[in-house]
Amino acid sequence: MDLAKTLIVVGVICLVAGGILSLTGKLPWLGKLPGDFFIKKENFSFYFPLTTCILISLIFSFILWILKQK
Repeated sequence: MDLAKTLIVVGVICLVAGGILSLTGKLPWLGKLPGDFFIKKENFSFYFPLTTCILISLIFSFILWILKQK
């Protein structure tokens, strides 16, 4: 039974991740939040979406917390 529940949770996480990835083009603010670092110089560019990563982590943590409560 535990394996079945684990597979269901992994499937839900994959569905949510797929939904987020398909919406990233439709959410222009995602990846451009305050705290997302973008440095561009002559022959070098660096992008680190720190705030976006934290926001996505909080969303996933909340979803997993809800699933764990059941």
